[in-house]
Amino acid sequence: MAILLALTIGYCVLLNRSLKRLHQDKDAMRQMVADLVGATNLANTAIKELKSSAVEADLALTARLEEAERFGIELANHVTAGTVLMERIAKITSVARHSQAIEPVEPPNKVQSALAQLSERVRSRGAAA
Repeated sequence: MAILLALTIGYCVLLNRSLKRLHQDKDAMRQMVADLVGATNLANTAIKELKSSAVEADLALTARLEEAERFGIELANHVTAGTVLMERIAKITSVARHSQAIEPVEPPNKVQSALAQLSERVRSRGAAA
């Protein structure tokens, strides 16, 4: 019976060591789960902040794009108006150059105009007779 008692005590010692290791592993596992939960919470917070930053950046970019589109339209309107103005100036200068080439620069002399009127009257009387 002493042998059985010794074997039982030895077995109990082995079981006690195994239980201690399990409790140590349990504590380590608890700590690991707590660390994992903390890391998950930090990750969730970081994701929320990233989403918020992404929304803010999207709004800012949208506003800048709309402003750029407005400036583009305004610039196109100015370019069109400038083109029309340039065409008008070109037409005016073309007409001015053409009229200067056709009309003599010299003002008509009073004597020459009187002679021209007189010869016109003579022609008209000769044609009437």
